[in-house]
Amino acid sequence: MKRIAILIENMFDEREFIYPYYRLLEEGYEVHIVGTEKETDYTSKVGLIVRSTHSSKEVSAKDYDGLIIPGGFSPDYMRRSKDTVKFVKDMDRENKLIAAICHGPWMMASCCDLKGRKVTSFFAIKDDLVNAGADYLDEEVVVDGNLVTSRTPRDLPAFLKKIIEKLNND
Repeated sequence: MKRIAILIENMFDEREFIYPYYRLLEEGYEVHIVGTEKETDYTSKVGLIVRSTHSSKEVSAKDYDGLIIPGGFSPDYMRRSKDTVKFVKDMDRENKLIAAICHGPWMMASCCDLKGRKVTSFFAIKDDLVNAGADYLDEEVVVDGNLVTSRTPRDLPAFLKKIIEKLNND
């Protein structure tokens, strides 16, 4: 059974968390909710509360097949945690799936070598990604090696199709 981590922090976009969470469960994957702290409540932009199942300090890239980074403002909080940054860096080093949507690629700018890599995101963080060396594309979903990125919640169907395709083919 494939094991997937979904990162969580305060101010996450609930759609970009809920849709991947349940869609991956439907596929039969084991899904862990990884926050800065274990068994901690995190609040979305509109007040939805989600409890983490694991902390970024206790997880290891070797234990996961993929990682999902929802957007909202939460990636800015995620990248303030050295343990969360290390986890994402290790996932990238091991060439494991890292999928980020909306503001999620902020984590990629902080954790992944984006030089020459193709990515997309919410348009407001385009400069951050370009300054990190990425080739920015304005498309609903962009795949470059182990990285899968999308722009906004309206891109979630295409985003999840690519994630599941990659997980089933790796």
